[in-house]
Amino acid sequence: MKQEIALRVLGQVMDWDEDRARQEFSWLELMAKFKYDDYQDYMAGARFVECLADWLQQFKKEDRDAAYSFVRFKLIYFGAAELQHMVELVYPTLVERTLIAALAAQCGVPAYLVWSTPEATRLYTELLRKCLFFGLSDGARIDVFRRANVGRISNEQVVLATEINDTKWDSLLKDLRESLRDPNARFKFVFLLDDFVATGTTLLRKDGASWKGRLPKVREIIQARLTTHFDADLRIVVHHYIATAKAIKTIEGRVAEAQHDHAESGWLPGLQFHYGMVLPDAVRVSDQTEPAFFEVIDRYYDHSIYNEHFRLSGVDHAKLGFGGLGLPIIMEHNTPNNAVSLLWAESDGTQGHPMRPLFRRRQRHS
Repeated sequence: MKQEIALRVLGQVMDWDEDRARQEFSWLELMAKFKYDDYQDYMAGARFVECLADWLQQFKKEDRDAAYSFVRFKLIYFGAAELQHMVELVYPTLVERTLIAALAAQCGVPAYLVWSTPEATRLYTELLRKCLFFGLSDGARIDVFRRANVGRISNEQVVLATEINDTKWDSLLKDLRESLRDPNARFKFVFLLDDFVATGTTLLRKDGASWKGRLPKVREIIQARLTTHFDADLRIVVHHYIATAKAIKTIEGRVAEAQHDHAESGWLPGLQFHYGMVLPDAVRVSDQTEPAFFEVIDRYYDHSIYNEHFRLSGVDHAKLGFGGLGLPIIMEHNTPNNAVSLLWAESDGTQGHPMRPLFRRRQRHS
């Protein structure tokens, strides 16, 4: 469907007069061109304006204005350019600063004098080579990180995922020792990168007496190689490009509990967390922040989308997404399940209202 036709249909769906239609079409054309049309999970031939018109038609006329206003003024869309920029910022804002702070302490000089000290400059190059970079998920865009740092970070330091075989681990260590011409060199920093953390459940959660998630898996991998591949004062830095304020608080509490539970066997050494952007609680949708749209969410919900995965969050419905966060977040490669379900869910209405997605989500949990 051509955009002109889609806009005309949308104007009819919203019952806009000529002046209002002209104003809205100008905004829609701009945002579709520079952002929304690039959403990767649109079906073939579908684009934002067509999907918006179809999405709005599932609501009664009296509810459409609240739904459209939410998209118009509250939706937060992270496009490819924004996410790439966040990846490119990892080196100057995290890696470089972390290493400089370590060297300043080691050399006994203020951080701002590190570059003026020849020995510290040499040590910086050596320390940078002793870093490993892993992607915690495909959203980490570890390939983008590698390309953004060509000439600074060796390809042999950047790995797509933490779960690699023994041969690869030995190869990484061999490359390090050959590069530094030091047969005893071992890795001193591990940076774990990921795109988004909303509740912290995927990263770390307690199931009965055991801990599950990405961090416990990393712990198993690191502990098996602590004495062979890593320095005695290894530091592990977990960096998310985007995080919610709720996730940060949750992670802090869970990590403290996990460290207590593993006091004897050991937890992850030198563990610290870093975040590129923190989304405040104020962006979350609730009956207080978005009363009109909250009523729409409640009326057009189908409980059939709720499954075993959603139960992990402890919330008994999926209206506001996983964990009841109610995020107005869309990412160009996929919509987080923590976003308001009305934005991404698709259902047949067996337990409520049939749901149509505005940004169809590629489900990872069913």
